[in-house]
Amino acid sequence: MAIRRKLIASLTALVSFVLSGVVQATADLNMRPGVTETSQEAYDLHMMVVWVMTGIAVVVFGLMFYSIIAHRKSNNPKPATWSHSTKVEIVWTAIPFIILIFLTIPAIKLLIKMEDASDPDISIQVTGSQWKWHYKYLDHNVEFYSNLKTPQQEANFDLEKATSNANYLLEVDKELVIPVNKKVRFLVTADDVIHSWWVPELGVKKDAIPGFINETWTSVPKPGTYRGQCTELCGKWHGFMPVVVRAVPQAEFDAWIAQKNDERVAAEKAAAEAAAKSWDLDKLMTLGEEVYNAKCAACHKVDGSGTPPLFPALKGSEIATKAERMDEHIGIVVNGKTGTAMAAFGSQLTDAELAAVITYERNAWGNETGDVVQPADIQAFKAGNQ
Repeated sequence: MAIRRKLIASLTALVSFVLSGVVQATADLNMRPGVTETSQEAYDLHMMVVWVMTGIAVVVFGLMFYSIIAHRKSNNPKPATWSHSTKVEIVWTAIPFIILIFLTIPAIKLLIKMEDASDPDISIQVTGSQWKWHYKYLDHNVEFYSNLKTPQQEANFDLEKATSNANYLLEVDKELVIPVNKKVRFLVTADDVIHSWWVPELGVKKDAIPGFINETWTSVPKPGTYRGQCTELCGKWHGFMPVVVRAVPQAEFDAWIAQKNDERVAAEKAAAEAAAKSWDLDKLMTLGEEVYNAKCAACHKVDGSGTPPLFPALKGSEIATKAERMDEHIGIVVNGKTGTAMAAFGSQLTDAELAAVITYERNAWGNETGDVVQPADIQAFKAGNQ
């Protein structure tokens, strides 16, 4: 009787421990409940597997503790002489097989559903680059880059800021906006290295690989803001590459598209006017410093000293001081540099901004070459390299 009481007490304690652990994990460490149909199905399947594993653990550990207590040496001084049981071996082989089939069928159905991106209402190209996301609405003439809202030179984890702001380092300057109750297809690729576009509440995670286009989709049933991150180690600022998706009603989405189109037209007009002007050195240096601090300082540092060998110094460098290397300097800023972390800024900046930042790099930190690059020089370079 004493042994039975100890066995029951042990099993009760084990069950309580496992269940409390599952409850705690569900509350703090578990997957997030889904917002979309597929993400909720993935969450439900995950929870079913957790409970199946819990049941298996209870049975296995229960039998193990029972065997330890009931078949201990003091209670069985004479060991059994049989070596195995064919029936038991068949049972413990068949039961796991049945469990696997039971779990595999819904998993395969869900995977097929998640991979079916056919017949979308909207298609968006998502391009990862160090360290930002480029969104292009293929059904509308809208595209933009989405960057971490916090300036990169200030993007260091701060406990006080993290405590006061639940979305600290998860905010962007431009959100990806999609309509609710529409099938949105994402075509995911990359410019430089492998990234991964992940929004857990939408059940979307897809690798962005240079030279390949991966496909995924979502359909968000209710308005809201959903956050994610790059989940593939992609370099120095991998941890500061958030994703923010804002789902809005169709009417609000249409108004947003119209606004973005108006902004594009105005920006193109302003860029053309700026490019047509002849800029003096002081104005180019002022604009160039602003652009450099926003786009370049994270890698090459504010003082131009860089972080060699990955991010070479611009201060005192031949490419930024030698007149004969001017075209090479322009080419690297406009087109990037293959095999390095240097991104192409030709599509990210206007001709005036490109001219200004190159001028700044050639005259800041004591370089003082006196070289002035005009927007017309950038236009001529682009025309000659088409």
